[in-house]
Amino acid sequence: MSIIEVNYKASPTMARFHASNAFNRIVRGPVGSGKSSGCCFELFRRACEQAAFLDPDTKRPTRFSRFVVVRNSCPQLRDTTIKTWLDWIPENLGHSKFNHQEMTHTLHFNDVFCEVLFRSLDRPEDVNKLLSLEVTGAWFNECREMPKAIFDAMSDRVGRYPSQRMGGCTWRGIIGDTNPPDDDHWLYNLAEKERPEGWEFFVQPGGLIERNGEFFENPEAENIDHLEPGYYTTRQAGKSKEHIKVYYCNEYGFVRDGKPVIHEYVDAVHCSQQVLEPDLNQTLFIGLDFGLTPAAAFMQRDTMGRIYIIDEMATEDMGAQTFGELLKSKIQREYMDFLIKGQKIVICGDPAGEQRSQADEKTPYQILNKILKDIGLSASKAHTNDFTVRREAFAAPLTRLIDGKPGLLVSPKAAVIRKGLSGGYCYKRLKVSGDERYRNEPDKTKWSHAVEAAGYALLAMGEGKAVLGTSDVKREPVSSRRGSPTREY
Repeated sequence: MSIIEVNYKASPTMARFHASNAFNRIVRGPVGSGKSSGCCFELFRRACEQAAFLDPDTKRPTRFSRFVVVRNSCPQLRDTTIKTWLDWIPENLGHSKFNHQEMTHTLHFNDVFCEVLFRSLDRPEDVNKLLSLEVTGAWFNECREMPKAIFDAMSDRVGRYPSQRMGGCTWRGIIGDTNPPDDDHWLYNLAEKERPEGWEFFVQPGGLIERNGEFFENPEAENIDHLEPGYYTTRQAGKSKEHIKVYYCNEYGFVRDGKPVIHEYVDAVHCSQQVLEPDLNQTLFIGLDFGLTPAAAFMQRDTMGRIYIIDEMATEDMGAQTFGELLKSKIQREYMDFLIKGQKIVICGDPAGEQRSQADEKTPYQILNKILKDIGLSASKAHTNDFTVRREAFAAPLTRLIDGKPGLLVSPKAAVIRKGLSGGYCYKRLKVSGDERYRNEPDKTKWSHAVEAAGYALLAMGEGKAVLGTSDVKREPVSSRRGSPTREY
């Protein structure tokens, strides 16, 4: 048997990572920081440290273990994760074999017998397999791209091999590596807000640091000895500031990958520094977008004509009934004073909400209005679903100055809408050679529905008809408050 030498020296952050036995461990770092290599070695050493069990077939003590490595797509799994793994763990180590068709590495050397399964999330059969595995542990490579539901489901699958009959697991758990996610990501919430028991987060120093708006090499950066000289400074050329901060400085942030639909929005100009409070003396407009990810936007116009996006309600995987109940509850909980005072509340949404469900032939509006009737409200469809009109209804107030101030402001409370306007609501880039090209229609993302809900509120406020030159923007439509006649806006 040939001797294969593997030299791995953990960086300071990865050394702390290896020393932890927390059930969930996540390491966040810039590109090139060695976090994926560290995760490869972590699985390898845990396989070697598994307590031996007397194999009844061979009559020899054997260290049995099984791990699953997960990436969000099969090409990324093959082109990055598996290549990194095989760089550290040779395909033919001892009696080991790598089945490229099944994407499984069967490690067999000395007294170690370990299966490493590589699985993606872009094939339904792989997702189903994940939910029926019995493994020792799991590694989520670039886990910011993973749905929280998959992560939660995996926690029920680890620690189940080897079985108690075989002596049980010496170690069990989930590890993950990631570049910085956005500040509304589930990983951010866990690491910076919730900090649940059983979770540990490890943060590597950035490859670059920012001083007075410029970026310089960070003397504390890790894994530099394994990178070419000037690795980060060379690669920052031509990159956006957001890209540099996320991928090279290891800071939480949002990097858009597409062409913004509402390109007139400038976050530094149009996002309020303070939370915008509702004004009981002004009409409250609520825009709605339906589908399986329904959303609501709460908006007002002040006495000067400026438009404020004061609040939002963004959901995922939700039907009209549940959405309607949540909307009603939010109105009662946070906007009850409007109901008590009798101030106008106008609810306007996507005309597609008039389409009947195949299950019970009821439209979202019928379901919603039955729920809202209890509090004296009703919703109506917008006068148009024309994309150009809806987009220009946003552009007009964003480019308008009123008394030297922007014509539209977004409250920090409307975080999803803000992120959507910053580029999350975008035209998806086409994968073609030559000049950059984009799709003709916006990409459906977790941000697009909330932004489109705000767009329908703008139509109700008269902005759509103002674009067409048929209405004064300060005209207010008829209220749907307390049984008033409803109309199309």
